[in-house]
Amino acid sequence: MILVSACLLGHKVKYSGGANPHELLMRYNERGRFIAICPECFAMLPVPRPPMEIQGGNGKKVLQGKAAVQDAEGRELTSYMLTGADKALKIAEAYHARVAILKEGSPSCGVHRVHDGSFTGKYTKHPGVTAALLMKHGLNVYSEKDMTVGRLEELIAEDIRQDRI
Repeated sequence: MILVSACLLGHKVKYSGGANPHELLMRYNERGRFIAICPECFAMLPVPRPPMEIQGGNGKKVLQGKAAVQDAEGRELTSYMLTGADKALKIAEAYHARVAILKEGSPSCGVHRVHDGSFTGKYTKHPGVTAALLMKHGLNVYSEKDMTVGRLEELIAEDIRQDRI
């Protein structure tokens, strides 16, 4: 199975209450190989909610206890982000997932970049908390921006082959 950020599959779990539907992923979702995840929802954070950003680092540093997550109203949310990431990892383990396709820019799911903590729309080239945890545990983690028809076909074919072994 392949983990996919729920917002990319049209679920209205985005901090603003919306979704980030990704046409290609939504089309391939019909093949039954995806498991929709939302670490923020797993952590019981409300929808909608104020935006969050990592302060003083990135997802890897949050996992090491060297950075924090805070929302735009100043609330400390690090423990929630760690809980959500841990639940996503448990789902990956339960379903023997080896791949995740996550929402770029999210403090949880960002793969290549996340907001820099200034709440000004600027980014830093680092993963979010859940992406960092999944990578640490050996999953191949991609952004929706990495997806092409060819790449997605390869990932699904490999997932099916692994199920048969």
